[in-house]
Amino acid sequence: MKAPYSLLFSLLLAPLPAAAGSSLLFLEAQGVAGYSSMDKAGIWHSMSAAEPMQKSSLGFDWVRKFSGDSGDAGTLAAQARLAWDPDAPNRLEPQVYNAYYRFRAPFGYAWAGHNRPAAGLESYFDTHGALLQSLPMYGYGFDRDWGFGASRDSNWGDAAVSLTTGSGMRPRGAGNYLASARAARGVLNRDNYAVGLYASAGKVPEIEGYTVIDGAERTYTAAGLDGALLWDRWELRGDLRSGEKAGMHYLAGLGRLGLNLLEENRLRLEAQAVYSGMEHMEGWALGAGFTYAVTPYLTWRGLLEYEDAMYERRVVTQMYYYLPI
Repeated sequence: MKAPYSLLFSLLLAPLPAAAGSSLLFLEAQGVAGYSSMDKAGIWHSMSAAEPMQKSSLGFDWVRKFSGDSGDAGTLAAQARLAWDPDAPNRLEPQVYNAYYRFRAPFGYAWAGHNRPAAGLESYFDTHGALLQSLPMYGYGFDRDWGFGASRDSNWGDAAVSLTTGSGMRPRGAGNYLASARAARGVLNRDNYAVGLYASAGKVPEIEGYTVIDGAERTYTAAGLDGALLWDRWELRGDLRSGEKAGMHYLAGLGRLGLNLLEENRLRLEAQAVYSGMEHMEGWALGAGFTYAVTPYLTWRGLLEYEDAMYERRVVTQMYYYLPI
């Protein structure tokens, strides 16, 4: 695997095209606090303390668009945070979320860096600031991963492929890899629906957040169906996948229902059910939450989640600040 990683960093360090463009820079800050019935104490994270999301943090989100004579030429994106959590393995944790260059190619678009693999809801549903999360944060798949990808849009939908490290938030090259592909019918922003079929296969280590729990590369596979539907003020999203992970077979599923209220959808109410069907460790995580836009730059979120495997009830609140500068 040394050659792909060398190529990856060569692409990231290569000179960018000399072209006109524009930049967007945002300051991102959040405060997170809650209570866990299992710990019988206050907590400073929305999920496990070892997971990267969500924790009190300060960071930035930068996007640079490049354009040429033929229009859009590429996008350079970088998003990073410094997170704080007194219960985490590292109280202060640097976090890299986006770090990629996406460029126009003859067949569509291609990217290199830290971006979304071509699998599931996480391939197009951004939850980087949210309390309710998708399947990767429950141990199935990767919200972001280091590697390469390509995509093509069409009148009927889109198709994408990716070859990544299978190490998630941290770069790692020890024989690990993950190949993914997804094809979807419908464009959510245009048709108000999207339905996708996807598959992934590779050898990955056992990682929680930025920590390697077990460095031995084991087979990981996933085959699934995801979908999203927007209707009036309602939002419905679902994801169902099965495969093999760490030598065990699994079935995992997510269903989320959202209702947008008030002017400009300033208030969103959501309910979510996540099924974790790992062999001999089956369980449910049931959550409900709200998102309220206090101002165009300040968002207040709340979450109540119950995980039956640990009999844990968790209440979390978050103030999220996202300001253009």
